[in-house]
Amino acid sequence: MSYRSRLYKTYASNVHEQDGQLNLSKIDRYGKVYDWYLRGWLPGDRQANILEVGCGYGRLLRFFSKRGYINVVGVDVSPEEVELAQKIHPNVVQEDALEYLEKHTEQFDLIIALDLIEHFHKDEVVRFLDACRCALRPGGRLIIQTPNADSPLSLTVRYGDFTHESYFNSNSLTKLMVVCGFTAIEAREQGPVPCGFLSSVRWVLWKLIRLPLLVYNLIETGSFGRGILSCVFIVRGMRV
Repeated sequence: MSYRSRLYKTYASNVHEQDGQLNLSKIDRYGKVYDWYLRGWLPGDRQANILEVGCGYGRLLRFFSKRGYINVVGVDVSPEEVELAQKIHPNVVQEDALEYLEKHTEQFDLIIALDLIEHFHKDEVVRFLDACRCALRPGGRLIIQTPNADSPLSLTVRYGDFTHESYFNSNSLTKLMVVCGFTAIEAREQGPVPCGFLSSVRWVLWKLIRLPLLVYNLIETGSFGRGILSCVFIVRGMRV
């Protein structure tokens, strides 16, 4: 058994620490955060065909369902994750992400992959991006969330999961997506979102903490860079 097969077999219980009893109230709280992170990037048509690759136990699938999207499918390789996700959303399949994408040419208006691309080796990353472009309809969009190599806590995230293989900052991923045929690429930081008292306090403190980091970069390199310093970042690319 490969290390991937062995670890993904119990990924929900071991890594995500899900015991089978999903807390939907807790899951729904993430929706407010992703309303902000994904602002302006989601299809206006609630009948758009949406694929979440590496859907895990279904947190984002519920996000889409709660917002009225009716043609949403999730795919994940972990049997534990799929079993849990099917409790939230009926249209979830257990399959290798790359193989699934390569069998579904020009079928989706949106493909979203949160915390997935870092699990691929470099040749698989390129294959994944190519497969996403081919699986999108013209005008479709790809959204990727991944750990951020520019974060001060980057090594904590990088080595927090044994199955992580590749690592990106917004510059490297943006340029790779261009090579793979994507346009209108935009990357966003994923720091705290002010949607309550405590999160608003965190948002203010985050702004204060990141400022000296930007100044440090300015002093050393002469540029603020892209200014994306959160532990993870999110990027959107379009298929022409």
